[in-house]
Amino acid sequence: MQLFVNDLTVIDFSYLCPKRGMVGESWIVDVILNGGLDEQSMVLDFAKVKRTIKHTIDAIADHRLLVPMANSACEVTAQGERVWLDFTTEQGTIHLACPAEAFAMIPTDIIDYESVNEFLIAALTQVLPDNVEGISLTLRAEVLDRPFYHYSHGLKKHDGNCQRIAHGHRSPVQIFVDGKADTALEAKWAKRWQDIYLGSIEDVCPVAQLALSSLANTISDSSHVGFHYQAPQGDFQLAMPKEVCEIIPHDTTVELLAQFIASQLAAELQKTVRVIAYEGVGKGAIFVTE
Repeated sequence: MQLFVNDLTVIDFSYLCPKRGMVGESWIVDVILNGGLDEQSMVLDFAKVKRTIKHTIDAIADHRLLVPMANSACEVTAQGERVWLDFTTEQGTIHLACPAEAFAMIPTDIIDYESVNEFLIAALTQVLPDNVEGISLTLRAEVLDRPFYHYSHGLKKHDGNCQRIAHGHRSPVQIFVDGKADTALEAKWAKRWQDIYLGSIEDVCPVAQLALSSLANTISDSSHVGFHYQAPQGDFQLAMPKEVCEIIPHDTTVELLAQFIASQLAAELQKTVRVIAYEGVGKGAIFVTE
């Protein structure tokens, strides 16, 4: 017998790639369970599927930075509950010092659907009841017919997992100028924020003030932007190559990102601008200039 649940959850995360750098991503999760019927004549109650499987996936992967531990570009040092991570990319080196729960360490050379699928299934098999004989997941990106970008960020004021300094989203954007959709502007912003780190100006600090690993000793403010903040989950530090950062003059919530895009365009065009900015799949914010 098989039980399936489509669109069980969405994982919003970032991952490290030697070619692209830090990539914000949003994957939809579908699940199929194989097994016999329990005393309720069910493979597993739908409520338990959502509670057990969704909770496990969210706990180990959602709003984390996924790290390909087997890749030669990766160096990790841990002491207690703190992790220092260094990663080499074509854009430059990335350095972090964060609580361990900010990361998901995947035993793979590259982060892709297959490697993350195996990581999740290994965890799920430990929490499912005995009558569940097998589980399969489908991880997929939302099919989009409009421009989108991949961005990473952190929200230190958030009381949930958004406070982690390196998590992200794959997000479409819609832009209307004087009530008319402008696909050229949408494509322009999608290109501008492709594989970008969006940092709040109040979190920027000199690289020399960061307590990173010794592998970060050669970087400086001329090559990297330093970010540092204290949040409920602990102390978060990050150094990103300048070329893949954009500094935002306020927090990087989706509400303020929608306002940021719309306000910039309205000032440039001297017209009314409406922006629908998404944060991953099926959620976001709308801002209209006066």
